[in-house]
Amino acid sequence: MGMTKDVHVRDLRSFLAVAEELHFTRAAERLHLSQPALSKQIRVLERQLGVALFRRDRHGVALTDAGTALLPHARGVLTAWQEAADAVDAVRTARGGTLVVGMSTSPVRGGLLPAIRSRFTAAHPETALRLRQVNWEDPTAGLADGSADVAFVWLPLPGQDRYAWTVVVEEPLRVALPDTHPLAARAGVDFADLLDEPFLALPGSTGPQRDFWLALAARGGRSPRIGAEIASTEETYEALAAGLGVCLVAAGNVPLLTLGGVTTRPVHGLPRARYALAWRREHGGRPLIRAYAQACHRAAEGV
Repeated sequence: MGMTKDVHVRDLRSFLAVAEELHFTRAAERLHLSQPALSKQIRVLERQLGVALFRRDRHGVALTDAGTALLPHARGVLTAWQEAADAVDAVRTARGGTLVVGMSTSPVRGGLLPAIRSRFTAAHPETALRLRQVNWEDPTAGLADGSADVAFVWLPLPGQDRYAWTVVVEEPLRVALPDTHPLAARAGVDFADLLDEPFLALPGSTGPQRDFWLALAARGGRSPRIGAEIASTEETYEALAAGLGVCLVAAGNVPLLTLGGVTTRPVHGLPRARYALAWRREHGGRPLIRAYAQACHRAAEGV
């Protein structure tokens, strides 16, 4: 019996992630999908092929014989598809094309974007730059699913070994809190004084980034109290103004939150936040990505 439908590359990529991780949650994190969405993709693929690819029991996940047979071919198809995409990309690059720049919060920092754009455009006048705003649920700002070529991100990233980056700026952390909060009267705050405060937290999908902004490493093993989850600047401001919790913020993002009713104070005892321009490791050789990273580096250095 032949295969009745064409299989999506996306479904093969999902199959490969589960086959390599043998763990649905880890595979979902790697793909930046929810676990139900990943399970559904695998079920669709199994239905299309008419066989079970994985055995799931209380011991975990294992490949069936059909899954084992599919594995090297799935790898081959994905490798061939990546090579095809790169070949098309090389032609597009030669013609100019478009470079998509992802970001979750705009890097307002001292006119950085216009400075990069002017340097990049001087070297590549025929290339269009397209900015893409991405929800905080994807901390890679479009790199993970390929919807951005380069992206402005906060470190650390989930699946960090898949990316390369250049750090644009390192900034001290401040705590944002309602004007009426008792700590707002102080000139500065020790992180120890914030341990019992409810904190605003990024979505669970952001993994190590959520941990960083909750300052998990500085809590000595104590779990943070979560006052609310936030996935945008607007939500953060609303939650702060409503007194649902406090949150850490990089110094450069303070103007986005201090819109009335909210204030920030320096926090002692925490590492600095690192804001970076990142790209997928396997795309590091692409001329436009290299050129944009170079322009970013020079703009950040003020050259």
